[in-house]
Amino acid sequence: MPKIIYVNSNGNKNEIDVENGLSVMEGAVQNNIPGIDADCGGGMACATCHVYVKEEWLNKLNKAEDAEQDMIDMAFEPKKNSRLSCQIIVSDELDGLIVTTPLKQV
Repeated sequence: MPKIIYVNSNGNKNEIDVENGLSVMEGAVQNNIPGIDADCGGGMACATCHVYVKEEWLNKLNKAEDAEQDMIDMAFEPKKNSRLSCQIIVSDELDGLIVTTPLKQV
C-alpha cells in the first residue's frame, strides 16, 4: 500500500498507508487526520479538503480540471501547488506523496 505523508500547518507529520484507488482525502478521513474536513464528502463542492502538494510531486499528478480549479480559488490561501485532496487518487506511483494542510479550511 502506498504511504501518504500528511503534514499539518505546524509541521507535524502523519504517515498513513492508503489503499490504491482511494483519494488522498478518503485516506485522511479514514485515519482521522486533522486539517482535512471534507465537508462535502468528496463531491468537489466545498474546498475543505484543500492541500498543498509538495512541489516535486506536482508533475506526477493529473492536472487539475477547471471545476477543481474553481473550488481551489475559493479555498483559504490558494497557491500554485494547491489541490483538492478528494481529486488525488492514490496509486503505487504516489508512494511517499507529501501534502500539507493550510492553516485553516474555508
